[in-house]
Amino acid sequence: MNILDRIIVDKKEEVKEKKELIPVKKLEKSIWFETMPVSMSHYIKRDDKSGVIAEIKRRSPSKGDINKYISVEEISIGYMQAGASALSVLTDQKYFGGTNEDVMTARKFNYCPILRKEFIVDEYQILEAKSIGADCILLIASVLDPETIKKFTAFAHDLGLEVLLEVHDKDELTSNTDSDADLFGVNNRNLKTFDVNLENSVELLSLIPEGKLKIAESGIDRPEDLVYLKNNGFDGFLIGERFMRYSRPHEEAAKFLAKVKELENFYPTNA
Repeated sequence: MNILDRIIVDKKEEVKEKKELIPVKKLEKSIWFETMPVSMSHYIKRDDKSGVIAEIKRRSPSKGDINKYISVEEISIGYMQAGASALSVLTDQKYFGGTNEDVMTARKFNYCPILRKEFIVDEYQILEAKSIGADCILLIASVLDPETIKKFTAFAHDLGLEVLLEVHDKDELTSNTDSDADLFGVNNRNLKTFDVNLENSVELLSLIPEGKLKIAESGIDRPEDLVYLKNNGFDGFLIGERFMRYSRPHEEAAKFLAKVKELENFYPTNA
């Protein structure tokens, strides 16, 4: 059993337990059910933003602890001040050290789009995302079949949430070209082996349906990488570990994005 398979087995058991502890009716009493979500698509396209979805995560299955002792308040505010377009917050506890409270903290201190980064296997988790103040959910094509992706996407949209659909290869992408997901993300990290190949994004870019926002995920280590991907046609860039391995991730993000601007002044994008 590979890492992804183990995560999904554990996630299904976790969701089963949560359903018993916190019924749907309780989730629906959250103040966030009465609040209009912030559009990630809109923020990604804003000219005054970088397109970066800056991620908060404490650890990963492949690297272990990355940044164990963090202030979600400080980092989330700092990311947005640095010029990020949106936040991505890990909520898986066992493998990534995240919690639902991390999303709620980020929501409390920021008016910006927040992606709940989670391994979604049940509609319950989509309701949960809405109840903790998320604006967008992640659906992973490696985990869900196309029909389930359509079902979950429709359910999320009914709640006012946007959907980032993550694919890793040509088969996953071509199987979901009719998806109503708002954003298509190409993950350069193989979730089964956790190997990274930046060129994966570029190779799949032309297959992403017209009109969908294109997000490059993982493996973006240098400002030059972001500019390269942007010049190839990507709209957004999900970056986590690159910032989180520093003691003050938001300050590193500010330096990174300043360098991106400097490079773009020398090498304007092909927009």
